[in-house]
Amino acid sequence: MSRDAFSYDPQDPGETRDQSTRNSTRQRRSTSPNTRDGTNPAPEAIGRGDSTDAREQHSARDERSDSPRAYYVRDRAYLLRDSEMNSLKEIGKFRVIPVSDLAKFAYGGNRERMEKDVRALARKSLVRDKTLEISQKKTLRVVTLTKAGHRILKSTKQVSYDQPIYHGLVKPREVKHDADLYRLYQKEAARIERDGGRPVRVLLDYELKRNLNRDLALLDPEKDNADRKREVAEKHHLQIVNGRIPVPDLRVEYETQELEPRHVDLELVTRDYRPRAMAAKAAAGFSMYARSQDASRLRRVLDEREITAGILTL
Repeated sequence: MSRDAFSYDPQDPGETRDQSTRNSTRQRRSTSPNTRDGTNPAPEAIGRGDSTDAREQHSARDERSDSPRAYYVRDRAYLLRDSEMNSLKEIGKFRVIPVSDLAKFAYGGNRERMEKDVRALARKSLVRDKTLEISQKKTLRVVTLTKAGHRILKSTKQVSYDQPIYHGLVKPREVKHDADLYRLYQKEAARIERDGGRPVRVLLDYELKRNLNRDLALLDPEKDNADRKREVAEKHHLQIVNGRIPVPDLRVEYETQELEPRHVDLELVTRDYRPRAMAAKAAAGFSMYARSQDASRLRRVLDEREITAGILTL
């Protein structure tokens, strides 16, 4: 549920963001961490066709060979395993991740190992492990980076300088929606990889909106000039719909099998979406996903209103 692209969305005072611009550095989607080199550890993907037993045996071998290494920040050394550093990077890119999804996607389903790493990172004050109430009867356990966790990623250059990373929660009331974006990314990344492509960067709506609003503010005397506004939208690979510029929840930049740069804009729609809002997202060219309990109802709404768009199940 992207916030209004024209309303300035002030960041939480406790939240820090990478302000970098894009370069050609490419990053892979997270999988179970299991390789080591002398500088920057890079996870090696476990095959999607692996059986559960094979994944568990693979993960067990990884844990035995994953000895800690030292990362220095100012006058302090942090001893971290590759799997722990990989978790810091994933959490930083998406701001907030449910522990169940972290175990599934970053640890190949090895919940025990994930719990061990999260406890270790929390003891070092690099992550915050919180259980939040999302309704009167439901809670959600999530992890976020602390300032120290953000600092270690930036100081040790563990992510590309053009990949924004975050710490802390900005809007706790929207935590369920924001936490689902990690799973949304994994769904789309799997599709990209099946087609022979490779995800290279993730941008949340916070970053997209910040960059868009900065350029819109520069229009000032021409802010109502439709042509100038269209130029700004096109610069950010967005479209004007009914006089506004919709911003997606998530943008995934990737390379095709032919190494051509592409991107896809994703929106997580919920049962609270009005038909007009879904029509605007569809007109903007966003790929829409919905939670399984919402998908059928939302598809019926699209059919009834004759809105040409598809909704994929999260």
